Amino acid sequence: MKTRIRTLLAGGTSGRECVVTGWVRSVRAAKEVAFVTLNDGSDMAGLQVVAGKDLANFDPVCRLGTGAALRVHGTLVESPAAGQQWELHATIIEIVGEADDAYPLQKKRHTFEYLRTIAHLRPRTNTLGAVFRLRSRLAQAVHRFFAERDFLYAHTPIITASDCEGAGELFRVTTLDAGAPPDFDLDFFGQRTGLTVSGQLEGELLALAFSDIYTFGPTFRAENSNTPRHAAEFWMIEPEMAFADLADDAELAEEFIRYLCRFSLDECADDMAFFDKQIEKGLVERVRQVAEADFVRMDYGEAIERLQRSGTAFSFPVEWGLDLQTEHERYLSEQVVGGPVFILNYPKEIKAFYMRQNSDGRTVAAMDLLVPKVGEIIGGSQREERLDRLTARMTEMGVSQEPLWWYLDSRRWGSCPHAGFGLGFERLVMYLTGMDNIRDVIPFPRTPRHAEF
Repeated sequence: MKTRIRTLLAGGTSGRECVVTGWVRSVRAAKEVAFVTLNDGSDMAGLQVVAGKDLANFDPVCRLGTGAALRVHGTLVESPAAGQQWELHATIIEIVGEADDAYPLQKKRHTFEYLRTIAHLRPRTNTLGAVFRLRSRLAQAVHRFFAERDFLYAHTPIITASDCEGAGELFRVTTLDAGAPPDFDLDFFGQRTGLTVSGQLEGELLALAFSDIYTFGPTFRAENSNTPRHAAEFWMIEPEMAFADLADDAELAEEFIRYLCRFSLDECADDMAFFDKQIEKGLVERVRQVAEADFVRMDYGEAIERLQRSGTAFSFPVEWGLDLQTEHERYLSEQVVGGPVFILNYPKEIKAFYMRQNSDGRTVAAMDLLVPKVGEIIGGSQREERLDRLTARMTEMGVSQEPLWWYLDSRRWGSCPHAGFGLGFERLVMYLTGMDNIRDVIPFPRTPRHAEF
């Protein structure tokens, strides 16, 4: 039975007989011995395999190309070389899959732009390997966090007839002939449907039965944007809590971000050290500071005043009633607060219909969590639980009530204050790795005019 290289290096004992599998990173051959660096994706370093001339297929092993797949039987011994504790003295090397000189990932530095063109191979690189290992561990940490707090994990629909955000940027789902005038009564679902932009509305219904729930799944936006922060397919984490207000919402968001920062530092230390060295100098300290910081609460009105008094020439205007742009968010978190900050109670005109209206008649109980380097990382709100206020706001914003009859029913029977937020998983991974482009934290990104692999 094979042993993962990471497990072998962590708990190895000299003289242990074992079998490892993986892909060749490099080969250094001499007359009497060959050194093969083997990596199976379980860690950054890989394992040095030492092949002596007495090996039955020594000559073919010396000619191995980068990328070849091997199964190696051998004995683990302490390594005399600096920088590595163990090496494997091979008794049998099976060449499972060869690789020739045309293999695109030769031993040199490749740009991220180039690696996106070979997304089927880029997970074998150090950087993308580290990103996807961290992504996997973070996904497990998300579930652990909510399970420890007795949240129900809910699977909300991917195909939906509602647009939660009201932006109309849905990918349409249809079985109709694209060349004929659409009659949606004849379509598969008998109405217009699309891929979900959020599981929030359905999540609210479940919270009103189970108290605390969360969703974690794929969402889609047909937004023709080519920025480093946008993708057409991405994953969202959306908790929803019954009998909760905006303060409860912010408290959960703070606890969640702290937990994930600490998890990354404590349980993904090797990969985080790599990001700190190769991607963003000082990343580990930046993440540690967030994990240990006081999360400031600041009203939207105060944030606007702070920005206006800063004397900074922003590219976008700063005035009450306008949404904050990334440059404003970063200034507030980096210059004004020097750490994480919640901006609370936004003008109702720039927020969605479902957010609870405050008593001032001008604002809603909304929040954004801003962190240094990226700006907004979490957005959430207390939901409008009062049926009359909700329907009036929908009418005011031109949101049709008929398709959302089931959502309004939740305000008729057993309604209560409730709140939740959304965290884009890829944005989180970008923040914790220092990667600058969302395309490099998703194995196979979906962006305008790109759906390969």
